[in-house]
Amino acid sequence: MAAGSARALARHAEQRRDELFAEAVRRVLGTTGAYGALVYLRSRDRRSLVLRTIAGVPLTVMSPFRRVAAAGPLPVAVCFRTGHVITLTDTEDTMRRFPQLAVGLPYDFASACVPVGCGEERFGVLSGLWPASDDGLPEPAARQLAEVADRLGRELAESAEPGQSVEPGGEVAVVEPPSSTVPTTRVGLFDWDVATGVVAADDRFREIFGFGPGEFDGTVAALNHRIAPGDLPEFRAAARAALEHGEVLAARVRVLGRDGLPYPVELWARVPVAISDDRTHLVGAVLDVRSLTAAAAAVERLHEGVFSLDPDGRIGYANRAVEPLLRARREDLLGHHPWDVLPWLADPFYENRYRAALFSQQPTAFLAARPPDGWLAFSLYPDAHGVTGRVVAAEAPPGAAEPLATPPPATRTGVGGSVSGTHHLLQLASALTEAVTVRDVCRAVAEEILPACGGQELAIYAVREQRLHLLLQTGYPAGFLDAFEGLSIDARVPGSETLSTGTPIFFESVRELAATYPGLALDEMGAWAFLPLIASGRPVGSCIIGFEHPRPFTVEERGLLTALGGFIAQALERARLYDAEFALARGLQQALLPHRLPEVPGIRITARYLPGTQGMEIGGDWYDAIVTGPDVTLVIGDVEGHSVGAAATMGQLRSAVRAFATGGDPPDEVLARTNRLLLDLDPGLLASCCLVRLTPAAGLARIARAGHLPPVLRHPGGRAEALYVPGGPLLGVVERADYPVSDLRLGSGAVLALYTDGLVEDPAVAIDQGVDRLRAALARAAAGEGLEQAAERLLREVGSTHRVDDVALLLTAFG
Repeated sequence: MAAGSARALARHAEQRRDELFAEAVRRVLGTTGAYGALVYLRSRDRRSLVLRTIAGVPLTVMSPFRRVAAAGPLPVAVCFRTGHVITLTDTEDTMRRFPQLAVGLPYDFASACVPVGCGEERFGVLSGLWPASDDGLPEPAARQLAEVADRLGRELAESAEPGQSVEPGGEVAVVEPPSSTVPTTRVGLFDWDVATGVVAADDRFREIFGFGPGEFDGTVAALNHRIAPGDLPEFRAAARAALEHGEVLAARVRVLGRDGLPYPVELWARVPVAISDDRTHLVGAVLDVRSLTAAAAAVERLHEGVFSLDPDGRIGYANRAVEPLLRARREDLLGHHPWDVLPWLADPFYENRYRAALFSQQPTAFLAARPPDGWLAFSLYPDAHGVTGRVVAAEAPPGAAEPLATPPPATRTGVGGSVSGTHHLLQLASALTEAVTVRDVCRAVAEEILPACGGQELAIYAVREQRLHLLLQTGYPAGFLDAFEGLSIDARVPGSETLSTGTPIFFESVRELAATYPGLALDEMGAWAFLPLIASGRPVGSCIIGFEHPRPFTVEERGLLTALGGFIAQALERARLYDAEFALARGLQQALLPHRLPEVPGIRITARYLPGTQGMEIGGDWYDAIVTGPDVTLVIGDVEGHSVGAAATMGQLRSAVRAFATGGDPPDEVLARTNRLLLDLDPGLLASCCLVRLTPAAGLARIARAGHLPPVLRHPGGRAEALYVPGGPLLGVVERADYPVSDLRLGSGAVLALYTDGLVEDPAVAIDQGVDRLRAALARAAAGEGLEQAAERLLREVGSTHRVDDVALLLTAFG
């Protein structure tokens, strides 16, 4: 009893939330000028955002975005994670900032995403769609959208009882946008006791039959006087048919207006179930169809074709002229997509034109070749309720080939035969384009592709020496996959067999999997997809996706997952090769950097080197400290590029600088000789370098720069400055380059910082501002701060946690 009450309460809460979502999207459409609105809710595991309610946009078009990875780069996910409003003004803005969205929805529209929450709790995202314009979103639209989202968040918080969840359940709710036109059909209601002839009718019924106030006496005899004499037999026959068969549908008669002229109405009636024993009672409605009839007649008289498509692209109406133009009967067209029933419109280009019209809310036009010898011009005029189309005969465009005499059969291209499937595949595959390392690929699959597919478990295996080795797992019970580690690719388990056969394996239930592989260890999932990862004909690994509940895999889903397996395989193979090159280059670079710095009386030296965190590429940064008698030469340099070649060139330059400095050459000559050497080597790379020759006993520093950033000096009193001393060009630019030397006196307690640009670069600010940030940080030294502490603090305060470039820092303290 208690369980039943709990379920009833849960259903009631779910229904109440559905009402709130429907009210929210209607408010968005009614107040912001948006033509479409969507509500996303967080999933139960918080890894996905699930589309819950949609209005003004076809659900079929949005199918690739029914489930969005919460960790992904799409606007709705970024909005949910950060709590920030995300606005996009047009296609160019979308492509620049969110290319994955542009791949999945390559249409011109503006959008905004606003988080839905209450206090610290975030439930989901409310999104609106507008036609793109040069002026961006309508001025108050984003604010009004945020107001609706705030109200929805408060209502959700109030509707959830303690311990209840607001996670989505059931199917996506599609809300019909409010009509912006005046109703063209009037409807009146009546209740007719046939035995007594008494008719009870509402005001609209009396108006349709031409009765003024107080003129209708409530009898069928009065109605008979209003019906055109020639239609009285039809009216009586409809009444008899309703009594005999229980209902009558759309019986048409003519009513005489107050001016005596007839006009058409439709009668719909049925016998009430509660009093149907004697079949003498009818209830129903009368429809005034004058405007509809006149409009249809007018359109039917046109010589050009006119048709309408509902929001899902199905033909709802076609006039008589459409038939000879399309060479198809209207009854064969109605209720179908034109690209499904007309072979010569099966090219996805034409479906994309329809989608583009809907999403841009702008008219669009195109030509189509109709076999065997004709061309047609189509014009599409959209609104939130669908598309009105016009089609006329047209001349062939210049240089166009003749249409095929016999068109090929209508086929659909793309994953599972749909344009949406193709866009979905491209959108998900684009998540792999930025993945560089094997770790990046696994992260992209786990954080973006898995939630978008609706999976709860993921395992990715790689093939090494004909055995499967786990690269990544998520969602599995602890230790569950241990027994599968190192299995041969010939083993009789689905993860191996999918690879040995090269064919994906799908199981829609536990029973199906257990029957095929008796004795196989099972977890708590209800369905599985085992995907072979094969690149260039070579087995790379396998990918296993588990789904929480049993489910059928449609043809489109199977095609999508199979294609994704191919993209994952290619990404893994590319990443594996990159990782191998990276390991080699990083090892080379580490071997070339100093393993320890010299100890020199009168000064203290420390260094830091940090690799870049984006792309995991290695650079050509280096530092050195070279002792020559009473002097020590400090060196910092940076070879352009991120590759094995950059690391190798760095090693050559470091060796050259060390050799020339050890030989006693002054700083300017060291740089000049190194420059000529780089030109002779001709690696196609340039380099920057800064040398400081120190004489600690005399407190003298001699500085020479080759296109490098200025040293930063903190004076003994705490003041810091960037030393913009004269310098020469980058190494490797011109053969006869001069590198002027500047002399500087250093007092006890001074600290000199040499660094590479990775420490101070920030795309948002000029490089000089980055140098000044380092200067200010160096000046903020706390009392008693040691050199090692200073180095760590500078990296924290100045360097970025998302640095693209490598960082080298060389600090030297005097006295």
